[in-house]
Amino acid sequence: MNKNKEIKNVGIGVGVIVLNENKEVLLLLRNEDASLADSDMRLEGTYTLPSGKVKFGENFESAGKRKLKEETSLDVNLEDLEVISLSSDINEYAHFATIGLIANNYKGTFKLKDSKEFTSYGWYKFDNLPKNLCTPSKTIINNYINKTIY
Repeated sequence: MNKNKEIKNVGIGVGVIVLNENKEVLLLLRNEDASLADSDMRLEGTYTLPSGKVKFGENFESAGKRKLKEETSLDVNLEDLEVISLSSDINEYAHFATIGLIANNYKGTFKLKDSKEFTSYGWYKFDNLPKNLCTPSKTIINNYINKTIY
């Protein structure tokens, strides 16, 4: 093995669509500093759905529930999470199989995670999404809008 080659990350990720009463989607803005943005795919400075990696032994819904709670303080029951999208997200840094979920019901009060990973958030209409929306989240949202899974 060539020790000078950078090791690429491969994994499974989830992204969760959360809609408010106005049918707007919740998006979080990752820090522009790559060391703080905590993203194997180097998605710093982009908007993302609440999202993250699936841990060993964890199913998709459990990972979605965990990431939603960690990043937004919102709670969702496992039965209220529905798989709506599957994509293969590849860039020069990583390759993830990404599972898109929608939270059909949730409770709690939104609070942005206490870290420097995200700098702000917003609720967006599907016809007015930020231009710097990361590709994995864009795919999940497009699959949801178009009622396609892959």
